Amino acid sequence: MAHINLLPWREERREERQKQFYISLVAGFVFAGLVLYGVVFYADNLIQEQSQRNAFLQQEIAKVDKKIKEIKDLERQRDRLLARMQVIQELQQSRPKIVKVLDSLVRVVPEGVNLNQVTRTGNNLTFDGLAQSNARVSVFMTQVDNNDEYGESRLKVIKRTSGRDDAIRSFTVEVTESKPKDGGEGK
Repeated sequence: MAHINLLPWREERREERQKQFYISLVAGFVFAGLVLYGVVFYADNLIQEQSQRNAFLQQEIAKVDKKIKEIKDLERQRDRLLARMQVIQELQQSRPKIVKVLDSLVRVVPEGVNLNQVTRTGNNLTFDGLAQSNARVSVFMTQVDNNDEYGESRLKVIKRTSGRDDAIRSFTVEVTESKPKDGGEGK
């Protein structure tokens, strides 16, 4: 039988396979590098887009916060103006009230009662005066209670100025003014 030496052919084939293996290995690394670069590039683009969205949202949030602050300032101004308007309206309504109270005071003080002092604190009136008898003080309080300008009266002090039966009585009566009516008063 003839001997054929296949060793050089095998050697060439092995070198060819090793060369193809190295080329495939390098091509695999290049492909993997390209895929990795593509993934990193895509992720960076996503991160950059999200950063842009976040920056846009931050700008819009800052605008909305500014508007909210302006709205709160306007609400505070509105509340202050409403409070001022309320005070002005109350003053307008109560302006003629003191005149009516003093005018009605002339009508409710009976004969035999003299008022020395009338003190007004807020809506409370305090009458200090002298009366010829306890009955005169009672008549005065009844007339005050029956008048629309006053609330219920309260007797604080009544005392004799001397020990005689016909002695003059010193008294203090407190009363609250009635609320002004909204029927167009002060206009």
